Amino acid sequence: MEGSAHLVEVGHFFYIFIVILLAAKLAGELFERIGQPAVLGELVAGVVVGASILGIVPVDPSQPYGSLVHVMAEIGVAILLFEIGLETDLREMFRVGSSAATVAVVGVVLPFFFGYLFWHLYEGGASLVAIFVGATLTATSVGITARVLTDIGKINTSEARIIIGAAVIDDILGLLILAVVEGLADTGQVSILGVTKLFGLAVGFLAVAMAIGLTTARWLFELVNRMRVRGVLVTFALVFALLLAYLADLVGLAPIVGAFAAGLILSRTNQFDTIVEQIKPVADVFTPIFFVSIGAAVDITILDPRRPENHEVLVIGAALFVIAVLGKVAAGYAVFWRKLNRLAIGAGMVPRGEVGLIFAQLGLLGGILTRDVFSAILIMVMGTTLITPPVLKPLFDRVKIATPGGGEEPLVVKPGIGELD
Repeated sequence: MEGSAHLVEVGHFFYIFIVILLAAKLAGELFERIGQPAVLGELVAGVVVGASILGIVPVDPSQPYGSLVHVMAEIGVAILLFEIGLETDLREMFRVGSSAATVAVVGVVLPFFFGYLFWHLYEGGASLVAIFVGATLTATSVGITARVLTDIGKINTSEARIIIGAAVIDDILGLLILAVVEGLADTGQVSILGVTKLFGLAVGFLAVAMAIGLTTARWLFELVNRMRVRGVLVTFALVFALLLAYLADLVGLAPIVGAFAAGLILSRTNQFDTIVEQIKPVADVFTPIFFVSIGAAVDITILDPRRPENHEVLVIGAALFVIAVLGKVAAGYAVFWRKLNRLAIGAGMVPRGEVGLIFAQLGLLGGILTRDVFSAILIMVMGTTLITPPVLKPLFDRVKIATPGGGEEPLVVKPGIGELD
């Protein structure tokens, strides 16, 4: 590979891979021992091994090693959402459909409105920047919340189903908003026909994928189950998940939506238990890469108040963080007609992760957002990403949790431990 700058050294990539896996598992173990979800340790590990401190793990997708880490991270989050889909009861998912839709819509409208209003007042007038700022606050990054709920054993609660369902709807709404802001960035106007077409593609994909998948997956995996080659069942399950992720990407949806739909479909097959058991080791290796990569992208230098150039950025970032948190928490309380842990639902919708950065990056590259505004948005993304794991666990542990039927489990706390029975 010498003399070929565009190629990567396999040995060096192995070194990066080793660092990611060791940092993720050791930090995850440490945080679990102090009573926090392992995912928080993986995020912190990413900060340490990323550009801000040790500089071992690259995250710039335009660079060779960074692109490899990015692809592996995307595989990791797709497998995570596939696993979540497998463990989700489809009938219960439909049962919370109206609640999920309400949380999604309110969780998009409120942050956008208040983000737009904040910048309108701060800048002293309406502008394209205000629209971009509001847009960055809308979409939830469900990977972090899903992982926390899995770690603390609450993924099968009604609250978790509402959060996951709302995040899927959130992604469709975010897709429409992205189409709008892209149109504004490119031409200064929006094509209503284009937005409508995009919405139809998104909804149509989910409807067709679920309809075809539910009717064909059972007999297909019955055939696969008769094959004798080692690992054939988990391989075909993974292929099925990545295929739907690929098709979702083709119609403009996030690949994780397709992976989640694949999990929902395969949860109805007779091979469900075996698939769940065999996919776990794969998820244990790939999923932490996603969270380490998020942490590695954090630039902690913008948080240094000793730098005069950071003062205004910190103030704007703090304001956007507050709006981002309150907007999503309020969305949890929008489901007023059900007995639920509404605060936990709202908190579960808080992280923005890579989704908010996509909007911000679009505005930066289009020359609409300045570097300072982009940095302020980065602070908001960092804050909402890192605050969710430590906050979500006690909210689910110490407050009554709704059962799938819509009632509530009594709060039973073990002396000295603080865990639910």
